[in-house]
Amino acid sequence: HVKLVESGGGSVQAGGSLRLSCVVVGDTSTNRYLAWFRQAPGKEREGVASVHLAGGVTDYTDSVKGRFTISRDIREYTVYLQMDSLKPEDTAMYYCAASRDEWLRNRLDQYEYAYWGQGTQVTATS
Repeated sequence: HVKLVESGGGSVQAGGSLRLSCVVVGDTSTNRYLAWFRQAPGKEREGVASVHLAGGVTDYTDSVKGRFTISRDIREYTVYLQMDSLKPEDTAMYYCAASRDEWLRNRLDQYEYAYWGQGTQVTATS
């Protein structure tokens, strides 16, 4: 069984920064992807960034490239999302997710991920 515990959300002014953390508990496999998704009210959940836990390969959705950075600490089994230059349109509930294995066709597709955290709210005010 895998449990994901997120922290680090909050409210900042546009242009500010936040750092999200997600600890993976229960399964020590590193041959998987960890990712951050977000969902704003009335919108579909979208993939923000992903990282291969062992290899470190990353993917980003276009709207956050150059502003957000995903990273991981293998020893602590933790994934981070550093969010800089936040915009009001980044406001959403952010979710951490883990895949069962590393054989994903689309690393930013929510249906590729089996395990989910409870979510943490990120708000950027103008």
